[in-house]
Amino acid sequence: MCLCSHGAQTEGEGLQVTGRDISEASHRGRNETPPMLRMREWWIHVGLICIPLVAVYLHIPPPQLSPALQKWHSAGEVFHFRGQEIFYRDSYGALGSSDVIILLHGFPTSSYDWNKIWEPLTQRFHRVIALDFLGFGFSDKPRPHRYSIFEQASVVEALVAHLGLSNQRVNLVSHDYGDTVALELLYRSDQNRSGHLNFNSLCLSNGGLFPETHYPRLLQTLLKDSSFLAPILTRLTNYMIFQKGIGDVFGPYTQPTDAEFWDMWTGLRYNDGNLVLDSILQYINQRLKHRERWVGALTSTFVPLHMIYGPLDPVNPHPQFIHLY
Repeated sequence: MCLCSHGAQTEGEGLQVTGRDISEASHRGRNETPPMLRMREWWIHVGLICIPLVAVYLHIPPPQLSPALQKWHSAGEVFHFRGQEIFYRDSYGALGSSDVIILLHGFPTSSYDWNKIWEPLTQRFHRVIALDFLGFGFSDKPRPHRYSIFEQASVVEALVAHLGLSNQRVNLVSHDYGDTVALELLYRSDQNRSGHLNFNSLCLSNGGLFPETHYPRLLQTLLKDSSFLAPILTRLTNYMIFQKGIGDVFGPYTQPTDAEFWDMWTGLRYNDGNLVLDSILQYINQRLKHRERWVGALTSTFVPLHMIYGPLDPVNPHPQFIHLY
């Protein structure tokens, strides 16, 4: 009987404590979320953020070509360089002239950069030629691949040979990335290398000719130097980031239209070109490594030179750039 009484007392005390616990828990519940529920909510929030990011990372359909870009593409041709297709435009123009002009575009765009002056050039030159470098525009964009300025210069030489212009004196006009390709071609010409271009003249425009006055954008620096972040950034870079980055290097009175921004982005995304940006950007490191070769060609050549420079360039700023040039 004592045992039963003791057991009942213990059970009663247990029920009394439980009642207090329930009362306190109920009171706390009105003021805070239980830890397990908080953890569950945190994971829900993380999942809601990560699911679209993973979807974006895995696949974003490329934008459709605009009518203007489609027209440019349709008017071009391709030739093969070491198993890769290279896109180019080749137009015949002024009669009574034998002058040939070759146009080398910048980063990260394409030969379409020259579309606004294409017709005026055909009125002055007998033949107007432009190409998309390997990894750009409508040319193939192999990956993985070790893109280099040397290879791009060989692409240009191969195109000249393909078009039967190996013995023709040519006028070269270049911009940005194309400037460095032009300097490598100039070096090969001055050294009388096999297959070199015969220069009639060289016209450079804003580009990082001198590593010491070249200030790449933050995203470019991250892509060229970060082996860990680069594959992620190339997939997560979207149109808005691209537009902001490109817009910053245009002057305030020469900003592209929305349609022009979109065409640049479309050309970049064609054949997943965004996924090779980090590999192509190694050209910035190559400029530094081979400075003496390329700046040396610029300072020692007898080829007639011309420079077109927009002084509001934030990547190659005035007056440091002009002073060195």
